[in-house]
Amino acid sequence: METNEQNSKFLPLAVIVAGVLIAGAVVWNGSRPPTAPTGAAPAGNGAAPTIAVDIKNLKASNDPFIGNANAPVTIAFWSDFQCPFCKKFELETFPQIVKDYVDTGKIKVVFLDFTFLGQDSVAAAIYSHAIWKLYPAQYMDWRTAMYIAQDDEGDQGFGDAESIDKLNATIPGIDAVKVAADVKANTATYQAMIDADRAEAQKAGVNATPAVLVGKQVILGAYPFPTFKTAIDAVLK
Repeated sequence: METNEQNSKFLPLAVIVAGVLIAGAVVWNGSRPPTAPTGAAPAGNGAAPTIAVDIKNLKASNDPFIGNANAPVTIAFWSDFQCPFCKKFELETFPQIVKDYVDTGKIKVVFLDFTFLGQDSVAAAIYSHAIWKLYPAQYMDWRTAMYIAQDDEGDQGFGDAESIDKLNATIPGIDAVKVAADVKANTATYQAMIDADRAEAQKAGVNATPAVLVGKQVILGAYPFPTFKTAIDAVLK
């Protein structure tokens, strides 16, 4: 009986404590930031989210591209050189897209900027336009090198002008001094191109990277190759 009496004494207290913990959990959970797109769409499997748009309405005449300029299909790719999900897409998924669709002349890929992770993102995008202008044949080598060298998101070190100048000096066929001079002379022009890319992204409902526009579908996230294969094959029919 003594044990039962003790239990009956502690029971109300336990209920109160449990209630406080539950209430605290609810408040804490309610104060957490949303897990929906926060600038870098999560990698994963399954059907990709879609937005009703049309690549025929895209304005991207000054942006870098790879593939046959007259390919039957064009796809657009918005990215940020500081985005880790863009790095995942570029290094793991994109090479297969290039092999199966770009190298075979089936598609052209246009690269657009969606800079949102600090000044390093902007600096990298500006250099991207300079590289494309001066050394289009080396553009993809440079682009891949930039993603391999990527550090943490934001202005963490790599991505500033000094770091990019050093990287440029290591890529065969690129004159780092010439690129730096071009960037200095044309920063305003390249910034206008970056702003134009963001305006096109907003029209397409893009609010995260990587984002790929295929036909009338935007795929948000570093999805595996089969997701993009399905979308591309559909517009090639």
